[in-house]
Amino acid sequence: MKWGVIGTGNMGQILIHAWMSSGVIEPDQLYITNRTISKAHAIQVKYPGIHVLEDKMELTAVADILFICARPTEIYPLIGEIHDKLTSEQCLVSITSPYSVQRLEHLVPCQVVRMIPSITNRALSGTTLFSFGESVTKVMKGYLLQSSKLFSNPQDIEEDVTRIASDIVSCGPAFFSYLAQEFIEAACRDTNISKQEATSLMENMLIGYGKLLEEGHYSLPLLVEKVCVKGGVTGEGIKALEGEAGRLFSGLISRTHAKYREDIEKISYQMLEG
Repeated sequence: MKWGVIGTGNMGQILIHAWMSSGVIEPDQLYITNRTISKAHAIQVKYPGIHVLEDKMELTAVADILFICARPTEIYPLIGEIHDKLTSEQCLVSITSPYSVQRLEHLVPCQVVRMIPSITNRALSGTTLFSFGESVTKVMKGYLLQSSKLFSNPQDIEEDVTRIASDIVSCGPAFFSYLAQEFIEAACRDTNISKQEATSLMENMLIGYGKLLEEGHYSLPLLVEKVCVKGGVTGEGIKALEGEAGRLFSGLISRTHAKYREDIEKISYQMLEG
């Protein structure tokens, strides 16, 4: 099975590194291209067996599974370019949330899948979100799900939870990294701890925290219960969070969903204009 990737930006690179690290495919099964072709060649230096093609149409013709790793507004023009090279036996995989599989199926003559990865896949961990079009065969669906198990925990989701699932799985690492950095900044601002020491302590805490969950020692509510000694310091910290955290995350969800709707409107307008 030959895999193709159009777009080797951040998420394209993360997927390629995850595939190569997990051995889900061999390097010589992968064909890649990018608008700035030097980025694709840089990946080829790390994995010499990978094929770099400068022509998108040539790559489309050779790939059995074609991953489109592009921004939402770049997808419609791109599909227009490669459309005539697509066949019913091929599978097109989009990694962007605003394009539903139903919308994509109206644009291309092949099988359609939406797969939303996470930066955690780089560590062969985390979740990969899937939505499958009606034309996807059982064989193709099984192949993609089984393949993704080598570098993640695949989960088939419904359209109406796409954005919030993506917020948690794909955006979540950035959100919680930002919160961790804010914790560090406050610690350095309000106490005598150095940024280097606070950062080291925070990173090690997060690693240990993840292992507690991974190994099934505690659930999220039980972790709060076990660390919060009645009348203790942690409990006072939780009280401070109780007043702000709910509003914070409601605001976050409101903003991400507003941007999601904006992107959907933009791609709808593109299609009408096209």
